[in-house]
Amino acid sequence: MSDPTPDGQPTPRIRLAVVFGGRSTEHAVSCVTAGSVLAAVDRDRYEVVPIGISREGTWVLAGDDPDKLAITGRQLPEVEASGGAAVVLAGDPTNRGLMVHEPGHVPRELGEVDVVLPLLHGPYGEDGTLQGLFEMAGVPYVGSGVFASAAAMDKGHMKALLKAAGLPVGPYAVVTPREWATDKAAVRETVAALGYPVFVKPARAGSSVGITKVHGPDELDAAVEEARSHDPRVVVEAAVDAREIECGVLEGIDGQPPDASVPGEVVVGGGHEFYDFAAKYLPDEGTELVVPADLPDEVAAEVRDLAVRAFEALSCEGLARVDLFVGRDGTVLVNEVNTMPGFTPVSMFPLLWQASGLEYPALVDRLVRTALAKPPGLR
Repeated sequence: MSDPTPDGQPTPRIRLAVVFGGRSTEHAVSCVTAGSVLAAVDRDRYEVVPIGISREGTWVLAGDDPDKLAITGRQLPEVEASGGAAVVLAGDPTNRGLMVHEPGHVPRELGEVDVVLPLLHGPYGEDGTLQGLFEMAGVPYVGSGVFASAAAMDKGHMKALLKAAGLPVGPYAVVTPREWATDKAAVRETVAALGYPVFVKPARAGSSVGITKVHGPDELDAAVEEARSHDPRVVVEAAVDAREIECGVLEGIDGQPPDASVPGEVVVGGGHEFYDFAAKYLPDEGTELVVPADLPDEVAAEVRDLAVRAFEALSCEGLARVDLFVGRDGTVLVNEVNTMPGFTPVSMFPLLWQASGLEYPALVDRLVRTALAKPPGLR
């Protein structure tokens, strides 16, 4: 039961909507993340309302069964449009309730939610679009607002902002749809100037979806087309001889500065050239997450400092995972900022905070309470 109020009555549970799935290529990863959260959330404190979004964008009242959202072998979970009653959140701050629509029935109110935990990754979830809906509806939600979500989602704009804030960023180039359509030769020259090998990525995707390591110019066009199949905007990054280091950041409590976790290292094995989707999420792929990373104290301190500075440079809120490179000479570069990192059983973010003294249920609780402590809107 919840802690009692001064008059001896149980404290009402916080009504938490857990939203997952979505229209992006990271749909399955979002489902796995949601399953982990549903299994860990404190049911004495929270009344959970699971809401799935199908790949087509249909919102449904989902079942509260974490096992159905787990990876089974190599079978990835998915939200089906027919998997539950349709749910609608009106963009009206005077009516924050959810409505349930079932065929043949009069729409019924599901009731208001106190806070939303949006566990969506990629476009139409992590990129400011969903955050804008919550702002319009006047519903508190976990994580960064519209601007930070959009800026961090687009790797090209993110890197430009980080550089403008004085943070060290590796060499990169952005390939726009117009540039690729009108002057492929100029794009090839720009990429060649970075030096091969390079990594070609969709600008607004995650979980290593659509990424190709390109070893020479003869491989570039196919890699750009593969990235463009996920996003018309493409980012090309120069490969660096470095260790892949990640650091978790949490918004400070009561106006305090953000907190950084211990750094962790991704050691890719199993024959993978880089940390691709299979290496991240599928079992028995040989990838090792080393937490904490074996770094000299001064390098670990620099990693944590840069992670916090990157968080603040993009005006992030709630949480973020900052991915960095540490060169063989100890040079540190900021690579990416993820405003809604994965919470799957094999995800780095919860492992980093566990090693920093914050267990999974307490981590979820802190995120929700941070969101409840501030209203939606300008802040």
